[in-house]
Amino acid sequence: MSAAPAKTPPPRRVLVLGGTGTIGRATVAALLRRGHDVVCVLRPPAGADPRRGLPEAATLRFGEVTSEQSLRRDVFGGERFDAVVSCLASRTGAPRDAWAIDHGAHMAALSVAKEAGTGQFVLLSAICVQKPRLAFQHAKLAFEAALAGSGLRYSIIRPTAYFKSLSGQLDRLRAGKPFLLFGDGRLTACKPVGDGDLADYIAGCLDAPERTDRILPIGGPGPAITPREQGEWLFEALGRPARFRRVPVAMLDAIIAGLSGGGAVSPALRDKAELARIGRYYATESMLVLNPETGRYDADATPSTGTETLHDFYARLARGDVHVDRGDHAVF
Repeated sequence: MSAAPAKTPPPRRVLVLGGTGTIGRATVAALLRRGHDVVCVLRPPAGADPRRGLPEAATLRFGEVTSEQSLRRDVFGGERFDAVVSCLASRTGAPRDAWAIDHGAHMAALSVAKEAGTGQFVLLSAICVQKPRLAFQHAKLAFEAALAGSGLRYSIIRPTAYFKSLSGQLDRLRAGKPFLLFGDGRLTACKPVGDGDLADYIAGCLDAPERTDRILPIGGPGPAITPREQGEWLFEALGRPARFRRVPVAMLDAIIAGLSGGGAVSPALRDKAELARIGRYYATESMLVLNPETGRYDADATPSTGTETLHDFYARLARGDVHVDRGDHAVF
């Protein structure tokens, strides 16, 4: 007797926050491929392209994500959604931006979603919140806690590094400059994950009971890699011999100290000091699962998803097959 065919999960009505970012657009596409009815929340249009790269199959709703009133009136509009999927994140990580978006906007969405009878919330967070030292990490953790205690079914996804975040030195290398390393280039490691692979994982959380009511660290395929290996791969993709220049971490400390001093009287310098602290954090902390007992990062304990490696991505990037809009996510 043959086994019964597996049931196809029913399509859902899904509200997407942060759908115009790189991961957001990939997630919208992944949800549409699965047959879901996707509604994207956008800020009111300010340019000639109100869709901002989103496919025609996605419905657009315009509202202010930090306002419960706007979300209730302009986005939910008394309608029911099965799930909220959020790829929303602050642009810079500066304290005011982080608490407004990573925490405030998500709290507003959670409140209105509960009112509207939404049953599920899938959140794209970040693996760096395991060792919180920065404003945006504390803001993300505060919302993670609120979501976990909300009574909604939830999935909190903590990805490792993104491909675009590790591509910022390509133009330097094309210009004949060396690859910059902090220390010897082996201070940290990560398991970077591609946009499409991560988007598939996010969309899959809607129908995966084993991913429900859980915090889900996730990386890409293959072993963890160091910044030095990233540099070697970029030079290989460009067909050039590898050249490196070491930058002492102490230089970042000096920059942070100087900006922090000025930040006592200048909000602009205060924000720049926080951005420098963010840079130092990523220069000295691995993006892997942290073992709370040993205090060490564990590549073997960091789950993987997908098939595309950073090595393959660099090859496509060097050929011009793909392009990245790094925005505020670049380390360099």
